[in-house]
Amino acid sequence: MATSQRPAHLLAGALGFMGVLHFAVPKPFDGLIPASLPGSRRAWTYGSGVAELAVAAAVATPRTRRLGGLAAALLFLGVFPGNVKMAVDARSTPQRAIAWARLPLQWPLIAWALKVRDNACRPANHV
Repeated sequence: MATSQRPAHLLAGALGFMGVLHFAVPKPFDGLIPASLPGSRRAWTYGSGVAELAVAAAVATPRTRRLGGLAAALLFLGVFPGNVKMAVDARSTPQRAIAWARLPLQWPLIAWALKVRDNACRPANHV
């Protein structure tokens, strides 16, 4: 039985949307970057936007979907410290509440990405 492509397409769309936001509205993402990282925060924002767009393309393409799903899971895991930083640094009570409430949502995103990886068609073995 064939598995639905919909979860992969939705994941690719979500990653692509967020990747575009890194360029269209970079300032909120700059605040997630720890000051201890070398270089400018904006460079890290743009770099992470490129990474999200690349992962979105990998997930969207059936041939690279397995690798893309794994890369998406690792990306979601990798941005978790930035999300914690955002929660800690939040200045207002509503911002703080939203930021802390978002943290547990990373785990379903990781699970979604791994499910996309696991449901991707394996390349045919060529002899």
